[in-house]
Amino acid sequence: MDSRAAIKLCIDMGKKVTDAYLADLTDADLLKRPCPGINHIAWQIGHLISGEHAMVSAVAPGSMPDLPAGFMEKHSKEKAQSDNPADFLKKDEYIQIMNAQREGTLKALAALSDADLDKPVPEPFNHFLGNTGALFSMQGSHWLMHHGQWAVIRRVLGRPPLF
Repeated sequence: MDSRAAIKLCIDMGKKVTDAYLADLTDADLLKRPCPGINHIAWQIGHLISGEHAMVSAVAPGSMPDLPAGFMEKHSKEKAQSDNPADFLKKDEYIQIMNAQREGTLKALAALSDADLDKPVPEPFNHFLGNTGALFSMQGSHWLMHHGQWAVIRRVLGRPPLF
C-alpha cells in the first residue's frame, strides 16, 4: 500500500462513520443541541465541508467543486449560535455537497506524488498541519473529531449507539 492509499483509508473511515451517524437523523434532528455551547450538527457539517474545501483548495488549486453561494459565510463561527432552520440546509443538501467535495478531495489526492505529500502547506493551515499529506489525512480525522459530539446528540435524541 502506498501513502495515498493509506491516507484514503483514513478519509474513507471518516465518511463511513459520517454516513452511519446521519442515516437516521431528520432535518430537525440536525438542529438539536444537547447542551448550551455545543454546535448543532447542521452547523458542524457546513463547517466540515467548508474546511475541507478550503484546505484542499490551498494545496491543489482548482481541484474542488464550487460551494453554493454564501455557503462558507452561513457556516462561519459567527453563525454557529443560530437555531433558525432557515439559516441552514436540509440533510439531503448537505450530503450532496459533502459528496461532491469529497470526490474532489479524492481526485486531488490521487493526482499527488509522494514528493507532493511531503510539501509544506500554506497559511493558515501550516501552524497545525506539517505537510500536504497531513492536510489530506485531516479530511478523515476532522470529521471523526466532530463525531464525538454527534454521538452525544444522537443519545439525547434517543438513538442507539452505533459503534
